Amino acid sequence: MQHPDFELYDNVGRTSEQIAAAHFGIATRDDPLRWARRDAERFLAEHPLPTEPLPTPDAAPYLAALAAAETPADVSAITQHLLDAAQPALSAVSDLLVAIARWGDRHRFAEQGAPSKLLMEAASRSLSVLAIADEADLAVLRAEYDPAPAPPPAPKTAPGLPPNPPGPPSAGPTPGR
Repeated sequence: MQHPDFELYDNVGRTSEQIAAAHFGIATRDDPLRWARRDAERFLAEHPLPTEPLPTPDAAPYLAALAAAETPADVSAITQHLLDAAQPALSAVSDLLVAIARWGDRHRFAEQGAPSKLLMEAASRSLSVLAIADEADLAVLRAEYDPAPAPPPAPKTAPGLPPNPPGPPSAGPTPGR
């Protein structure tokens, strides 16, 4: 099969991926995307979608507050505000990915690794960002406010002597009277 975008043996301006794809008669990563854009032009004319990227949150207030933070509680306040601000956008992206995965009921009997399953996994992982960040914040606060108890002190031995050996192993329960 001849590659539809290049003349046979014309490698000028082609990437190594394009050359290999033409050699093996397969599409590059960009080919299906480009073909789908071409085939969806009429659909997008009837159903226009935003072309601008989603609005990016202003990081300046968070960075300024972080520069002024002095305690783990200050950093936690920044983290929690950031997570609260990001949650609606990440939830919307997750919901849209789930809707795309469910399109045409392709997800119902799909095997692991199928596109619909991968989209569902992406939806889940987009929300796990919030959970992981919240878990990290809580770990910092636990270390600050509720540290683990210190290990018991080791038994003292005379200087220069090895530590005392452990006691004899237990022979199991002793018979009762």
